[in-house]
Amino acid sequence: MTHRKRALIVTTVASTIDQFCMNDIELLSEMDYKIDVAANFYDGNNTSRERVAEFKNELIKKGYTVNNINFSRSPFSASNIRAYKEISSLILKNNYSLIHCHTPIASLFTRLAARKARRKGTRVIYTAHGFHFFSGAPMINWLLYYPIEKVCAKYTDLLITINKEDFQRASKVFDGTKIEYIPGVGIDVDTIRNIQVSFDSKRSELGVPHDCFLITSVGQLNENKNHSTIIRALHQLKKDDVFCCICGKGEKEKELRHLCSQLGVSDKVIFTGYRRDIIEILKVSNVFAFPSKREGLGVAALEAMAAGLPIVTSNVHGIVDYSVNNETGYTCDPTDVDAFSEAFSKLYAEPNIAKSMGNYNKNSVKRFDKSNTMSQMKRIYKSS
Repeated sequence: MTHRKRALIVTTVASTIDQFCMNDIELLSEMDYKIDVAANFYDGNNTSRERVAEFKNELIKKGYTVNNINFSRSPFSASNIRAYKEISSLILKNNYSLIHCHTPIASLFTRLAARKARRKGTRVIYTAHGFHFFSGAPMINWLLYYPIEKVCAKYTDLLITINKEDFQRASKVFDGTKIEYIPGVGIDVDTIRNIQVSFDSKRSELGVPHDCFLITSVGQLNENKNHSTIIRALHQLKKDDVFCCICGKGEKEKELRHLCSQLGVSDKVIFTGYRRDIIEILKVSNVFAFPSKREGLGVAALEAMAAGLPIVTSNVHGIVDYSVNNETGYTCDPTDVDAFSEAFSKLYAEPNIAKSMGNYNKNSVKRFDKSNTMSQMKRIYKSS
């Protein structure tokens, strides 16, 4: 009797698997792997508790084995000691042919835990969804994350990077580790393009005027996603018919709402929370804003491009792989409120230019389609 090969997919929190890893999992399943997933299904997720519970049930119904590991997003949390013991026990118990890990914390402890398994033939892949150390990153990021990745590279059979800056840096500094560049996790361009939405109904649902100029931003409400820059830029515009939708949840929500109140724009900024209809919201928006201070690539911005929106983004890290000033929209320093405000003003005043940029983006984004990324991942998994 031939035993199926077994693969383990590991992330710090379960929402990462939901949002970024399902293409890989489905591909491995098609290749007749038995799939285990491991992540924290209870704490730290950036989707709703209801969605995480629903996702867990979806995985189980598909025949995948779900393992809760008590990873913490914070590298200093004592719960990661417990998580290391849990992931070590899981790897020791099962004879995995392949371990594919994602996100810095989970990947640190998984790769350390898998050292013995590697000597027995387990292949370990790490997809870096954006190194915390990058050009212009705070020194603390370099002091903390660079040494960790340098050490763990020794216990990695293949390192996958999803932007060109990370690929170039990894190729220079991680000696002896095989490194590949893949353009993200893949988005379904055709599906996004074909989604239909009632413009008036969706705007009414969001609580914005039907004839307003709508800026939409998507991402966890944290320091890195930098939503405060958008709020300040909106304030500077001083236009009664410009509104903003911020989609996401996170620890900064109270602070961002307070900033809106201070600036007198609370009636112009809609905090939608976690949403499952992001594409529909994009389809009734005028522009997508993406002011992140760090971004491995940025699925939300790619989806906005596929939806036909011009994008106004920061000019850092993986974002520059697709965001080109005066072509896809406008690029700005992450904290340059004046630049973001000016970019919104240009798109507001020149709807024909905005439409042209949106049409350009529909074609430009095709290279990030999942058909491309999945063909490359299939090649990688076949060699594992």
